[in-house]
Amino acid sequence: MIPTDLLIQRGASYRKATTGDIIFNEGAPAAYYYQLVSGRVRWCNITDDGREILHKVVEAGESFGEFPLFDGGTYAASAIADTPCLMLRLCVSSFHQLLREHPDIHFAFTKSLVQHLRFKFLLTDLLSKNSPETVIAKLISHFNQQGKFICQDCNRLMLTRQQLANMTGLRVETIIRAIKHMEKEERLSIVKGKVFVPADGL
Repeated sequence: MIPTDLLIQRGASYRKATTGDIIFNEGAPAAYYYQLVSGRVRWCNITDDGREILHKVVEAGESFGEFPLFDGGTYAASAIADTPCLMLRLCVSSFHQLLREHPDIHFAFTKSLVQHLRFKFLLTDLLSKNSPETVIAKLISHFNQQGKFICQDCNRLMLTRQQLANMTGLRVETIIRAIKHMEKEERLSIVKGKVFVPADGL
């Protein structure tokens, strides 16, 4: 999102996290801009019974937790390391100054936030009027178009069934049944528990 050299020039520092570490909690005040260098981060809400509502899986090169940096509120969701991670963090005041001096970066953030909102609208629309198989098929097609969560070398879906359930609000058992049904219809394949999608999409 922001060139690494520029972040370091402004005083950003590297931070490591191991799998399962909480980087920040929902409701906490935002003190830093975070940009992932390596690994993956889940951006999610945790319900009272411990269930995750997954909003985004953050990949290397992407930022996360930006919303309160723009409106001064608290974090709307928690960030949890999905794998061992290395990230850069920059204090809020330096982040704001950087945006003022680089309007092209500010515009890129606006575009990113709009894309996130569009994905939320897509999910809401899909879930309101489609079967689980259609929801999964259209989600996979969306990820293919965005070049996300589909291995470019082998076409393996890089999200687990649990993550799909957390993302859509469907039960994991529903996701499993839907994927098995799609395999029977030869719309995708399952090899050693891994889901592979056709190169030309679903």
